[in-house]
Amino acid sequence: MSEEKLKDLALDLTTSVPASPRQTLAGYVVAKRALDKCRAVLAGTNGEYHFDCPLDNFFFGFAEITGDDFKAFVSTGASDEEVEKWIQENSKKHSNREIVAWNNKMRAIRPCDMPIELQEFLEGYIPEAIPEGKIVYVWFDVYDIEEGRI
Repeated sequence: MSEEKLKDLALDLTTSVPASPRQTLAGYVVAKRALDKCRAVLAGTNGEYHFDCPLDNFFFGFAEITGDDFKAFVSTGASDEEVEKWIQENSKKHSNREIVAWNNKMRAIRPCDMPIELQEFLEGYIPEAIPEGKIVYVWFDVYDIEEGRI
């Protein structure tokens, strides 16, 4: 039964896109996107999208949960609401102010503020993936421009 629920909830990322990293789940940016990609990986519909990638790991690191634990819970066919509750119960307890500050920091990360490995990757990726004339101001812009949200 959980496999059927999971397949019903999973997006087909070969024909659609995951949530913007700006969307929140359990109050955290990135979490909803990680959930969309996780479900798609479990359902085999992830296409070129990767779960437990550097972006997801910013969220997992701040929340102090692992990608493996998150994936194990998502594999049960849990709804968005159930995953939200699981995150709240299993993540490090942060104050609302800490979460807001972390969310805003994430929303504002510029490529030059990232670890050099990610800067190197984006140096080649941005010219390939982002249409000419579109400007990347912050990291989240890369996803939202490439996926047609901005």
